[in-house]
Amino acid sequence: MSSTETTTPVAAAPKPALKIDWVRLSPVIYTIGLFVIWELGARISGLPHTILPTPTRVFEAIFQYWSPIWKNSVQTLYTTVLGFLIAVVAGLGIGLFIGWSKTIYAGLYPIMVGFNAIPKVALVPILVIWFGIGTVPAVLTAFLISFFPIVVNVATGLATIEPETEDVLRALGAKKLDIMLKVGIPRSMPYFFGSLKVAITLAFVGSVVSETVASNSGLGQMMASAQSNFNVPLVFAGLLMLAVEGIAMYALMAWIEKRMTGWAHRSTMSN
Repeated sequence: MSSTETTTPVAAAPKPALKIDWVRLSPVIYTIGLFVIWELGARISGLPHTILPTPTRVFEAIFQYWSPIWKNSVQTLYTTVLGFLIAVVAGLGIGLFIGWSKTIYAGLYPIMVGFNAIPKVALVPILVIWFGIGTVPAVLTAFLISFFPIVVNVATGLATIEPETEDVLRALGAKKLDIMLKVGIPRSMPYFFGSLKVAITLAFVGSVVSETVASNSGLGQMMASAQSNFNVPLVFAGLLMLAVEGIAMYALMAWIEKRMTGWAHRSTMSN
């Protein structure tokens, strides 16, 4: 007697549903939404382009004046990055010096706060008298306005070492230099790299302020010249380029922070 074997077809495994990463897409979505609201608001209000240009008019200005926009954008980026790098070196050194001792911290910190309270635009005429009109005042203004957050964060990271930790290390024979090198400086690194994100955005403010007041090139000078000619779309084009440069540099600093101090945020990253 022969028996026939019947085979039942195996159902294909369902394909996984396409998941949309809304977190990654949210910056693009919100940016597009902002431009849409801006476009509709400008058209509905009926305001002239000399007061509030539409985004389409701004993008037209970018294409129309692309050559000067590109040249001045590179100049502003150059002065900003150069001033920022000087601020990183000086801020790290001054921060380590101030945080070395609680006495130095208590004595110099009020002076640093008072200096930071001075509007940097008030220092630009002095820098012009010393160095003339051009790149140097813009670089120095970017430096002066951006190094304070670095100093504060590094000094705070050093000055807030737990007394119990210092007592244990001293009991084990560690000297002040050993405590700073093996505990203080590594402990202050998350503060330091976190401050870079704040400092780079402030550096752009310093560069543009100086370029607006005393410079022959840069986005600040270009926007001031466009404003005097009532070319408001070009002014907004300059602002848009500044925003793009600022976002790019902020993202770079955030990437560096993640690469260098990921160990300090591993508990947050795992959630």
